Amino acid sequence: MRIFTNWRDLPQDARGATVALGNFDGVHLGHASVIRAAHAARPDAPLTVLTFEPHPREVFRPDDPPFRLTLSAERADALAALGVDLLYELPFNHEFSLMTAEDFVGEVLHKGFGVRHLVSGQDFAFGHRRGGNTSFLADRAEALGMGVTLVPPVTDSQGPLSSTRIRRALQDGYPERATAELGRPWAIRGIVSHGDKRGRTIGFPTANVPLGRHLEPARGVYAVTIRLADGSIHKGVSNIGRRPTVNAGTESRLEVNLFDFNQDIYGTDITVALHTYIRPEIKFSGLDALKAQIAADAAEARRLLG
Repeated sequence: MRIFTNWRDLPQDARGATVALGNFDGVHLGHASVIRAAHAARPDAPLTVLTFEPHPREVFRPDDPPFRLTLSAERADALAALGVDLLYELPFNHEFSLMTAEDFVGEVLHKGFGVRHLVSGQDFAFGHRRGGNTSFLADRAEALGMGVTLVPPVTDSQGPLSSTRIRRALQDGYPERATAELGRPWAIRGIVSHGDKRGRTIGFPTANVPLGRHLEPARGVYAVTIRLADGSIHKGVSNIGRRPTVNAGTESRLEVNLFDFNQDIYGTDITVALHTYIRPEIKFSGLDALKAQIAADAAEARRLLG
């Protein structure tokens, strides 16, 4: 998959695509249905996604807590796995937010990308102050010779599937629900950083990954699998939270103990997938009690992961 961050001066073979529009945070099953519809509309054209980085909400509401399900690299990997050929990832900033809906369709989609067919969910809004909706998109695009397909939401007994719903499931401690709605386990990806190295003193060395701009799920202990930079997969147990027994700070982070593993992975990129929530984060009376509980958590994670 090739990635472009500008709509101007594109090579000819990156134009004339079928384009799925949206933020695609999480790349869940609803997003997958939009991408399938894009391919079905023009199977002869390159399958392309147009999205934005950062997420517009991060620009308009910078003081909100982190909420992203997938950051740029994770989202790109998930889209590539769905067969996307091209990714238009446009930088979103204050200047771009002032572009009118008319200019977005005419200048960016039509003149810039030379789009042949547009596909989006039925709630897609765009342009300055969200001045363009799907009705506007259909009218203007068709007037400019671009086809349009609007895809209904994927629904189940709980209603429409959405990124918001997946965030809520994770914050409530139900990663299995997120897995069902994403089509894969939800994961946090980041660089392993140096911590206080206390884990190794009690027999459970951990890899520490800052949450950064990722959503913080329910604090506590999870059964996880870890993909290392070399592509290998390992089982483990992780804690997400503030570590109240040994830490008085307010910053949450992810610590993961990889089972039967003793390699140095500091500074490498790892992906930690959450499978099952084992228990909430609690403060213990001391290190001995903490060590005993970590041993029990690790045993439970091994059992759950099989």
